[in-house]
Amino acid sequence: MFNFFKKNKPDIREEWNAKGEQYASEINKMVEFGEKNGWDNWKGEEPQDNRDHLANEILNLLRAANLNQKTEQFRESFPPAHAPFIPFLEKQGQSIEMLHFIDKQKIAFLTGTSYQKRQAYILDNEKLLELEDNITAIGKSKRGNIFAIAVPGKISTYNGWEGTLIGEFILKETAEFGITELIPFNDGRKILLVTSEGIYLIDKDAEKLIHPLNENNDEDWSSNIDMENATLSNDNTFIVAGDQCYDHTIMDAEGTTLGNIGPQSSYPHFCLFSHDDAQLITNSCHFYNGITIGVDTVKLKGINIEPYAESDQYNVIDDNMRVYVGIAIDDYYILGDAYGYIKAIDKNGKKLWQHFLGSTISGITASDDGLTLWAASCSGMIHKLLLGKGHRDKHTIGDGNHYEDFRLLIWKGESQPLKW
Repeated sequence: MFNFFKKNKPDIREEWNAKGEQYASEINKMVEFGEKNGWDNWKGEEPQDNRDHLANEILNLLRAANLNQKTEQFRESFPPAHAPFIPFLEKQGQSIEMLHFIDKQKIAFLTGTSYQKRQAYILDNEKLLELEDNITAIGKSKRGNIFAIAVPGKISTYNGWEGTLIGEFILKETAEFGITELIPFNDGRKILLVTSEGIYLIDKDAEKLIHPLNENNDEDWSSNIDMENATLSNDNTFIVAGDQCYDHTIMDAEGTTLGNIGPQSSYPHFCLFSHDDAQLITNSCHFYNGITIGVDTVKLKGINIEPYAESDQYNVIDDNMRVYVGIAIDDYYILGDAYGYIKAIDKNGKKLWQHFLGSTISGITASDDGLTLWAASCSGMIHKLLLGKGHRDKHTIGDGNHYEDFRLLIWKGESQPLKW
């Protein structure tokens, strides 16, 4: 047994595991009841994770385990948790964003948001490598394995990670903008640039603002937006963009408007095409909740879905999540929400599974075979999950049959990232 304690000190391993298993079991039962019978019918109290008093000691043990290369033994003795560490997350956590699969067991990602100083990394299996500190964003094409890397004033596209240079885009109008998302086209010749100053289409000749547009020629109009979000169809036929104040706009590959999809909750927040491009989903949010609808792609040209109105032009995919990130795999989506859940939902709105990580989900990517998933959150943690392998312990919250290989804590103020 992994234990740094003196013999006469109470065994916190036993308390940690007993209370952790009880909490996970109670949460899972509550969620199962609520989803089957309706949350209004739940009359019980919400379960509490009563391990806050152990968190500091557990964290010190985790630091020692990393220092002494005993993380596997530590993980078997102390399965990880979220709730007991919330006070630490509030001080040391940070957003982990722009996760992109490279190959084998290797991904790229960044810490920090668009308005913060960022740091880019490669995670290769369990090895973490810092990249150049001037990288401000990383993007990947929907198809073709094209990567885009932004540094101040310039975006470069490559055929594969560290592959042949395709193009360099010298930025002028958008040079000082913090980048929310960066999506290269499949040929690497154009860029969809998402910022809080507007959403732009970048090519070798121009930086074209495509959303929002000053259609009424208002004198005091500004392109500044909140909740900015955009996507490309996998074949790059369509661009979709939205934000807090403007509906999701459907555009062609040149940024010409083709249609609009109004929000069914308060504010447009997220959009994504299915893996086969047969469906577009759009999410709109209200506080921590939201509604996601699906629209057949063949209907997009000329579409006009009114806000907050039932219509046979769409079907409801989910009526609960405020979606922050998502990916499409085969015939389903994996979406990350504001409550710290990742959920798999098919194109008809059938929930396949859900898995709790904690904190707002801020990044997600998967291996090409769809068997390995990396998900990150504003907690400053990145989780590697082996999908369908089975639960590793009895502390897992969620009904997905997934195995957490490890989580990496990349916290501010720590001397090194901590593997758990």
